[in-house]
Amino acid sequence: MASDYVFIRKSRNILSSVLHVTLNLLLGVGSIFVTLVSGSWIIGFILVLVSKWRMFAVRRHYLFLNFKSNLVDLIVGFSFVLLAYFSGSELLPVHYFLAAGYAVWLVFVKPKTSEFWTLVQALFSVFLGTAAASILAASTNSILLVVLEFIIGYAAARHVLAQNNNSMHSGYPALLFGLFFAEIALLAHSWLIIYAFTQTGLMLPQLSIILTLLAFLVEKLYSAVEARDGRLKLKDVALPAVFSIAILAIIIIGFSSPIFNV
Repeated sequence: MASDYVFIRKSRNILSSVLHVTLNLLLGVGSIFVTLVSGSWIIGFILVLVSKWRMFAVRRHYLFLNFKSNLVDLIVGFSFVLLAYFSGSELLPVHYFLAAGYAVWLVFVKPKTSEFWTLVQALFSVFLGTAAASILAASTNSILLVVLEFIIGYAAARHVLAQNNNSMHSGYPALLFGLFFAEIALLAHSWLIIYAFTQTGLMLPQLSIILTLLAFLVEKLYSAVEARDGRLKLKDVALPAVFSIAILAIIIIGFSSPIFNV
């Protein structure tokens, strides 16, 4: 009897896992191609929100906390949908890339909980969120980009701090990081550079690369300071600092003549 119970439980777990993966794959592929077919981002947004139904299935005073906890996932989901929408109504290679990327996020990246994967998730949200925000704000007032970047920066910082057991101290650093992103967005709005690859439909804003590298560098600096109780030693951050600064210099100096400048 005991062995039968264990077998049934394992079978249910396997079935549940298969069903979970299948639904995530359907969400990842469906949200991109329904945006392509409909020519609207609304249905894609609705699918993302429906997939987060557990976020709303709480008492009212927990709703805002749940929203903040799921903000990185929402940013990634909305960004994939918006990027598919911005790619136009003609089927292009970028749509397959976006569908595959969202599926990989949902199935492999999002469920991870280690410190490494928490950082990867935050950087995903910065890169994709900034890419979508830059294209969205290209023809609008700079205030939109500033507000969106504040939300993206705040969400990424809070995600890393909260997941790494710094939830008691995640508020102010996350707000400061959001303000840091907002300030850079305000300065960058007058010179938004977007690299466009017309054959594939891919559009890559320079700002998304810059902010992702800065987020990576700041996280390494913050972790080094936290590990040494407020002291910073150059050897702890020399490698990521040199890497980030070198890439930033190459991008700004060598690749600031874009295919088109917004």
